[in-house]
Amino acid sequence: MVLELRGLKVDCILGDLPHEREVPQTVTVDADLEIDDLASRTDSLADTVDYAALAGEISRALVDARCRLLERAARIVAGTCLAKECVKAVKIAIRKRNGVPGLDSAGVRLEEKKKI
Repeated sequence: MVLELRGLKVDCILGDLPHEREVPQTVTVDADLEIDDLASRTDSLADTVDYAALAGEISRALVDARCRLLERAARIVAGTCLAKECVKAVKIAIRKRNGVPGLDSAGVRLEEKKKI
């Protein structure tokens, strides 16, 4: 089963240019979480990912990390998601807008499986 999180907006420091190190900018995170499907049978939040809590964890992790590169930010989001017991694999997309004149947005995608 795949749990989709779409359009999480996070205001954080992300970038390598001097002005990007001083002023937070909004990034958008999408995550596809491959999860156990136990909750589909039990109807219990304890058997799945509390996506409201996870959204907060992702936001805090990105704010605290103050990443220079989108690639690092994606790795941090993936690690935050994979730390959840029932998450087997993730697909992460992270984008920031208006970083370069004439460019609508820049982003990266990352797929990672839990190491067992």
